[in-house]
Amino acid sequence: MDKFFSFLRRILPTKRRLIQLYSFLLYNAHLKGFVTGDIFTGLSKGACVPGLNCYSCPGAVGACPLGALQNALASSGQKAPYYVVGILMLYGLILGRTICGFLCPFGLFQELLYKIPSLKIKKSRITRVLSMFKYALLVFLVVLLPLYSAIKTVPLPAFCKYVCPAGTLEGAVGLLANPVNQDKFSMLGNLFSLKFVLLVAILALCVFAYRAFCRFLCPLGAIYALFNRFCIIGVRVDDQKCVDCGKCVSKCKMDVRNVGDFECIHCGECMSVCPTGAISIKAGRITLKGAEVKKPKKRGRILLPVLAVIILLISIVLFNLPEKVESIPENAPVESTLPVGKEAGMLAPDFTAPLYSDGGEISLSELRGKTVIVNFWATWCGPCVKELPHFEEIHKKYAGDVFVVALHSTLVTEDVQAYLDKTEYTFPFGLDKTGEIIQSFGGSTMLPQTVVIDKNGVITYNAVGSVTLESLEELIAQANQP
Repeated sequence: MDKFFSFLRRILPTKRRLIQLYSFLLYNAHLKGFVTGDIFTGLSKGACVPGLNCYSCPGAVGACPLGALQNALASSGQKAPYYVVGILMLYGLILGRTICGFLCPFGLFQELLYKIPSLKIKKSRITRVLSMFKYALLVFLVVLLPLYSAIKTVPLPAFCKYVCPAGTLEGAVGLLANPVNQDKFSMLGNLFSLKFVLLVAILALCVFAYRAFCRFLCPLGAIYALFNRFCIIGVRVDDQKCVDCGKCVSKCKMDVRNVGDFECIHCGECMSVCPTGAISIKAGRITLKGAEVKKPKKRGRILLPVLAVIILLISIVLFNLPEKVESIPENAPVESTLPVGKEAGMLAPDFTAPLYSDGGEISLSELRGKTVIVNFWATWCGPCVKELPHFEEIHKKYAGDVFVVALHSTLVTEDVQAYLDKTEYTFPFGLDKTGEIIQSFGGSTMLPQTVVIDKNGVITYNAVGSVTLESLEELIAQANQP
């Protein structure tokens, strides 16, 4: 019988594992995104979740704090990153790296990979030295390069763009795995190939080394580590009970030198080997887990899990409700905005954007009576540049009836003009200075995005992905149908 219960303890998930799984489901409550292959763009995307969870994951209902920090720093020439820095400090002060141990979906994924039977790399002086590398990545890729790009007005979330395996796995692979996004394969280039190879290498390393990405490469963990010594919730050691046996440090798979130091993720596994019961998980003076904690009454043991399940179910229902299709009254005002997530059949949000050619500007409201094609692009986006000749062809063929404009969807200014000076395009190019225009059309950072608006100002097409000359012809014909 003892062997049977021992077997059950090995196969059944621990409380910590259940909390990790719960966090993953709560962060990715937009389950229908995995079916429809699109990204949730509701109001909750303006809030950061504590753990590393990619903004572009089809199920994500919140923003990744690491990506938000880079974007905020890269845009700091326009606005100060008060919110993102403040929320990271709040998470850090309350939880520190307890977030890594309990609330990070990518941390859960690494731990599951480590369960695959294989030779294991034990921690050593070498791994302790390597654990410092994440702080270098934090300084260079997350802080300095985005700040430098802000000076140059060329936003560059460097870690997300060049390294982040969570973004590649949850965002890119998560979207591309859905058949409805097969047209997006044309958007891939050498950078994606390199990031995919890096992802495979990191995942393979996680099989042999416990939480390899978390230990050696994660800048978000490096940020939370700065708060580890004085966070409210975390592992604490009772010095009066501690006999300095070192069993806690030996048990820990992270590169800790002491319980609760910068590398500790407050998972609490060290409590099981402490001979004196000196280690506990506390929230301030309240002991959450430890030798002195009395078992709560049956009612108390049931209440909290039931409440958590109710919150999760409510979240899943709310984030997966069918979208309400609104009818468009005839002669509706131009100022009507496009609700986030809505596409064809809605009035296009009005916008005004500066043009590169003559220093003038374009207003959508002044183009009523014409079919309008708005293309969101960027100089660094290979598929965007590749399809620009198609828009030039449409501009020439339908001059007077169809207005074509390409809006650069970032804060870039100088390199766009330099690029245009080398081309012979005659259709207008504009600038979406703050990114508000592409956001009003339900877009984000995925490019290219093309929007077709009919003569009455109603959107007839709005999608991310490359277009061909033939598809543009069809879209124009569709927009001109009575």
